[in-house]
Amino acid sequence: MKNILITGGSGLIGQRITQLLEQKGMEVAWLSRSAKSRKSFTWDIPSQQIDAEAMEWADAVIHLAGAGVADKKWTPQRKNEILESRTQSTQLLHQAIEAAKEKPTTFISASAIGYYGFDTGSQLLDENSQAGSDFLADVVIAWEKEVKKIESLNLRTVLLRIGIVLDAEGGALGEMLKPPVAAPLGNGDQWMSWIHIEDLARMFVFALEKTTLQGIYNAVGPNPATNQHLTQEAAKAKGKPYLGIGVPGFVLRLMLGEMARMVLGGNRVASQKIQKAGFEFEHENLKSALLDLFKK
Repeated sequence: MKNILITGGSGLIGQRITQLLEQKGMEVAWLSRSAKSRKSFTWDIPSQQIDAEAMEWADAVIHLAGAGVADKKWTPQRKNEILESRTQSTQLLHQAIEAAKEKPTTFISASAIGYYGFDTGSQLLDENSQAGSDFLADVVIAWEKEVKKIESLNLRTVLLRIGIVLDAEGGALGEMLKPPVAAPLGNGDQWMSWIHIEDLARMFVFALEKTTLQGIYNAVGPNPATNQHLTQEAAKAKGKPYLGIGVPGFVLRLMLGEMARMVLGGNRVASQKIQKAGFEFEHENLKSALLDLFKK
């Protein structure tokens, strides 16, 4: 594979995957709403328009596009955006691949551990665990359903159910450490299945290059942590004060509405399947992963 097309390439994960692929000598193009300074093709999801040359050019597609689930409060309109940004973008890719004379051979898609539900307690979940029945679970179920339609076009298809991505520049970690004093959320006992952004980017590249890989894999590190433990270690690595008293659940519900269920709940998710397939984590330990992020 030489030519790799990435949707959502300008995000933190997409940028790092792009760097890794280019270091390997592959050519990367982004699928974007407008032309970028780097090589790109254009698409418009609401109008279901896409540059027909994109799929003819691509040997493989990495699909990361989707509205951020924690960027805004979950109004009915925002919930619809979260869902349709994933389902409609995947439908558009399906149509473009189906119409292409020279099709990509591989399709690697982001998914999310939200598939399992807002709060599954301490039970260790694998890829065969049942789906949840809440908003995020419904989004992921619908999203994966559209990806499986692409698989029916005889492309090797891999779905990576992403956990909580640890990155010093943004995401969950940035939000947790935004206040002057770091504190757990609720009672802090909820599980957080985290992954270092570098390992996540490497996992996408691994899925691309390992041609025997197919199906669904959890994109989480091997050592989930409770919210309290992760917050405490993050504060230590960042050099911020830590307060062991959790932010009360009712306060979070007042501030965030339904989205509070996402931060007050948690999942303990297993990574054994991707490890058995041959993927090796560089950042298995929470403390060393956080120190690595903040030393940068």
